[in-house]
Amino acid sequence: MADPRAFISFDFDKNSTERILFVGQIKNSRTPFSVEDWSSKEDLPQAEWEELLNAKIGKCHLMIVLVGRSMGSATGVAKEIRFANSQNVPFFGVYVDGAGTSSTLPSGLARSRTIAWDWDKIADSVDQMMGEGKNK
Repeated sequence: MADPRAFISFDFDKNSTERILFVGQIKNSRTPFSVEDWSSKEDLPQAEWEELLNAKIGKCHLMIVLVGRSMGSATGVAKEIRFANSQNVPFFGVYVDGAGTSSTLPSGLARSRTIAWDWDKIADSVDQMMGEGKNK
C-alpha cells in the first residue's frame, strides 16, 4: 500500500502558520504518511463546508489534529473530529503554538491521544492509527 493519506485538522484563524510548517517538515522526516492539501480555499455556507470536509476526511486513512493554545474556540475542528469518528477514521493530536498538556483540547480528542511535535512520536502514532479504524 502507498503511504497512508492524512487529513490535517487545525484552527484556520490561529494556526495556519503551524499547519504550513508541519506539512513542510513532513518531507524531511521518516513519517509514513502523505498529506493532501484539502483545506477549504474559500468561505462556504456552513452546510456546504460540512459536506465538503466530511467527504474529504472520508477519503483519508487518518486525521492529525494540530492543537494550538486557542483550540477550545475552534468549533470547526470539533466538527472535523465528529466527521472522522462517524467514518471510523482514526485520529490523534499534536501540540503546536506553545500548547501543552494543560491546554484545552477540542471536543472528542483524548489527552492520551495528543502528543508533542516530535517526528518519531508522530510516525509511531501514524503506525498505531493504521492498526485501528477503517483501514486495518
